[in-house]
Amino acid sequence: GNDSPSFCGAGRGSGGKAASSPAENYHLARRRTLQVVVSALLTECGFESAEKAAVETLTEMMQSYITEIGRCAKSYCEHTARSIPTLSDTVVTLIEMGFNVDTLPVYAKRSQRMVITAPPVTNPPVTPKALSAGQKRTHPSHIPSHFPEFPDPHTYIKTPTFREPVSDYQVVREKAATQRRDVERALTRFMAKTGETQSLFKDDITAFPLIAARPSTIPYLSALLPSELELQTLEETDSSEQDDQTDSENTTGNIITDDPGADKENSMLPPSGVVPSTKASEDNVIDNPYLRPVKKPKVRRKK
Repeated sequence: GNDSPSFCGAGRGSGGKAASSPAENYHLARRRTLQVVVSALLTECGFESAEKAAVETLTEMMQSYITEIGRCAKSYCEHTARSIPTLSDTVVTLIEMGFNVDTLPVYAKRSQRMVITAPPVTNPPVTPKALSAGQKRTHPSHIPSHFPEFPDPHTYIKTPTFREPVSDYQVVREKAATQRRDVERALTRFMAKTGETQSLFKDDITAFPLIAARPSTIPYLSALLPSELELQTLEETDSSEQDDQTDSENTTGNIITDDPGADKENSMLPPSGVVPSTKASEDNVIDNPYLRPVKKPKVRRKK
């Protein structure tokens, strides 16, 4: 309105806190420039004062209009396989938006226009690099300068990512105990989820589940059966004994004696030259200590 207080060029956050990041400062500087332009246009049109809300609304409208011009010009530019918009793209955009391009030179040469001083140059915000390692390489003399630059050094520089193993006794013991506790907890939870469980509380079955004990029909059987380690040692000893027996049999079968009756015995040997033995069938039998014949202990009689 004409009777409102005089307009000012304050931005949205003029009365609030100052911007902290460089990007916010960059956007606020552009916003203030648009507000100065809107205020100058209001002065040219004969307004002596304006409300702050009206200035903000006109600034938002101008910003949206300029943004739409840039977006449409960029679309026309990319449609013709170019990356930078030209004057023809901007003219086509203005015509598409319903603006009379012929009136633009006359409006630019008007006599009552106000000249606004150029705003201070603000550098655009620089995006910090995530990784920085080594020094960036430049092109050698045999590579033209218009070729792309080398990538950042962190993409091809080898950096070690391992640490020396900890050899302290206390740390190793604590780590081993922690791993063992974690394994026991994981195994207990797995067995509780996959098997039958018992609960300490009747009201809440899911709280503190306990692995249900499975009663065995023959409780003393586990004490009688040998452990896996004992079975493994028994198998190793049996296999070593069988190898020794076969080696001894092969050596005795291949010995040539000077006895005149040896030719007769050798003529009865099979082609392989090995004497057949009855132990071949015994090798296939599993040597189970509980299947062996019972040996009675010797009882000494008292005199």
